[in-house]
Amino acid sequence: MSHNLNHDPVRIGIVSISDRASSGVYEDKGLPALQDWLTRALKNPITFEPRLIPDVQATISATLIELVDAGCALVLTTGGTGPAKRDVTPEATLAVAHKEMPGFGEQMRQISLAFVPTAILSRQVAVIRDKSLIINLPGQPKAIAETLEGLKNADGTPKVNGIFTAVPYCIDLIEGPYLETNDEVIKAWRPKQK
Repeated sequence: MSHNLNHDPVRIGIVSISDRASSGVYEDKGLPALQDWLTRALKNPITFEPRLIPDVQATISATLIELVDAGCALVLTTGGTGPAKRDVTPEATLAVAHKEMPGFGEQMRQISLAFVPTAILSRQVAVIRDKSLIINLPGQPKAIAETLEGLKNADGTPKVNGIFTAVPYCIDLIEGPYLETNDEVIKAWRPKQK
């Protein structure tokens, strides 16, 4: 089946979790970073569902459920994944999970460790709820892109795969839309068709 002519439309939830940004103390950089990267990475027409919310566990969980129920095949969060008292994004995400996808968190920490030794303090998780994949990403825009894209060698070949390489196939497996990537940003990996 050829998907080349018409790209499936996709609805993506993007959630920035920050007490200070959500109360207007400073400008939120998470949502623009997520939107910019996804727009570059995907060929599909995207409808974004942006949310800017405080570090409150019940609010985060309710927002994730709302976005899944609204038909978001993918929900990306940024912020609130460290060890500090207010960092509750992983707990809020696990609370709404039907399945945990631990490989995403393992790979994110692996990528970040190439840059900072404190990457082991990050607690990002990924889960499936209904037909949606929910992934916690780091808080910094630069780290968001690195995590999604991975690390490249000087010649442009992948050194460490970014987590987004596996996202389209994961969404295939949970019966979501067929995501097509711009290979110069990130190349989706799917098993060879038999």
